Amino acid sequence: MSHLEFTHHFNQFEGILRSFAVRLTNDDADAQDLVQETAYKAFKYRNMYQPQTNLRAWLMTIMRNTFINNYRQRKRRQTISDNTANDYLLNCGPNMTVNAAPAAITFDELYAQVEQLEDWVRIPFLMHYQGFKYEEIADELQIPLGTVKSRIFFARKKLKEAVRVLYKDASMAELLN
Repeated sequence: MSHLEFTHHFNQFEGILRSFAVRLTNDDADAQDLVQETAYKAFKYRNMYQPQTNLRAWLMTIMRNTFINNYRQRKRRQTISDNTANDYLLNCGPNMTVNAAPAAITFDELYAQVEQLEDWVRIPFLMHYQGFKYEEIADELQIPLGTVKSRIFFARKKLKEAVRVLYKDASMAELLN
């Protein structure tokens, strides 16, 4: 089917497509966008249309699938924005955990534990804490990337154990995760 013939046949169904789009979207502007997107896809993939088959059904299938895909995409991207000072509480759910870390452990105590670590784990850990990326640490220290990751892991593990020993409460060590 030539481009001109396809355009002629498409124009015959444009009113039907518009009605279908309004039924799907319940909004005239969104319906017009859906019709345009359907037209774009139909013309882009017109070589996939099998002549002598139902063009109307093919176009409506394109429209329905486009609508469903757009709907799913909007749902995934949908976020709630709140301009109040407590927007970190938006999606916390019914169970809230009170963070008792500031009362139980001070930064000085934790830093003293970091200072007691061996240099081979302390230096990569502190660089990571200061904001360096793993690759940057590996380049700076001239060691493999996997080694950097494992040393930071070992530092965290040793710090958890140190906090456990200090406070004899396994739940406090979970704060370092």
